[in-house]
Amino acid sequence: MNVRKPSGEAILPSATPSRVVAEAEVLDPEPAEDDESDDLELDEAPEEEFLEEDLPAIDASLDPDGEAPPPLALPMPVFKSGPRAGAQDTLRLYLKEIGAFPMLEPEAEFELARRVRDLNDSDAAFQLVTSHLRLVVKIAMDFQRRWMQNVLDLVQEGNVGLMRAVQKFDPEKGIKFSYYAAFWIKAYILKFIMDNWRLVKIGTTQAQRKLFYNLNKERRRLQSLGFDPDTATLSKNLNVSVEEVQEMEQRLGSQDMSLDTTLADDTTTTRLDVLPALQPSIEDTLARAEISIALQGHLERILPRLSDKERDILEQRLLADSPVTLREIGERYGITRERVRQLETRLLHKLRVHLTDNIDDFSNDWIVRSE
Repeated sequence: MNVRKPSGEAILPSATPSRVVAEAEVLDPEPAEDDESDDLELDEAPEEEFLEEDLPAIDASLDPDGEAPPPLALPMPVFKSGPRAGAQDTLRLYLKEIGAFPMLEPEAEFELARRVRDLNDSDAAFQLVTSHLRLVVKIAMDFQRRWMQNVLDLVQEGNVGLMRAVQKFDPEKGIKFSYYAAFWIKAYILKFIMDNWRLVKIGTTQAQRKLFYNLNKERRRLQSLGFDPDTATLSKNLNVSVEEVQEMEQRLGSQDMSLDTTLADDTTTTRLDVLPALQPSIEDTLARAEISIALQGHLERILPRLSDKERDILEQRLLADSPVTLREIGERYGITRERVRQLETRLLHKLRVHLTDNIDDFSNDWIVRSE
């Protein structure tokens, strides 16, 4: 498995490492003994000093300096494998091959990081990336207990985060590179898991991402304390609305379902056929058309009984697709805006009286005053 080249493009525009950690409020997965749950959870962050400003946004447009670093042209490691490598365990083969890359001493790591930052040295970046490939595998294996799919997918995303960390790392901040890179690796892995947890994405907003990571964990925490984790309590503790909690519970508790699947084996009716239409029904459309025709006819009869100002207000404000303002009509007739408003109120009253007398079952809801 090759290490992917970094790109100057924004690979993760909706989640920065600090934002992902803040939303999950965690850094590492749950211990293995809690594996009976199918939910993705993480534990608290380690007690270690860390400056969040050292983690700029992944999206280049969000960087403080407003400029994205030029992409590093990393040379790809050449992995040699025998002719029967396809039959071998791919993960074991990958672990064996990345084990050939040596670890770095702190002094060498610091010097390489300076060369990447100051000179954009691709060889130095290559050494930093390859010396920390084991870290990516370690983090990916922790998340694998929840992902339960191909771990190499997580490794691949983690490698992208590792290369991004190499581009962004500042050795002068006094933070160990492996600690800094772990945030980027986990951010990319978390985003990948959330995007691929279901066929249909279940977390697209900040509140949904927070609930995706923490909803079931908070429920179990309340249960361990002897509380009933109802929706109101969960929404209060997680600082989201009750509707968002209910929606996420439905998303996590249901499975993806094809709308083209038939309702039964002996029918061709699909789920899509029984879904309610988003547009108005035929009955509503016909009713609205009849009301519109009736109103139009009665308005034409009342026009001769209106003054010039009232007729102008009716045509230019009440019936117009783009109504003019009260001020514009007032300037046309040399009257104040308040006087135009009074004329409009009197006109609406005339219309209601006329329509009530001439249309059976007339409703005042048919006439709405323009604001």
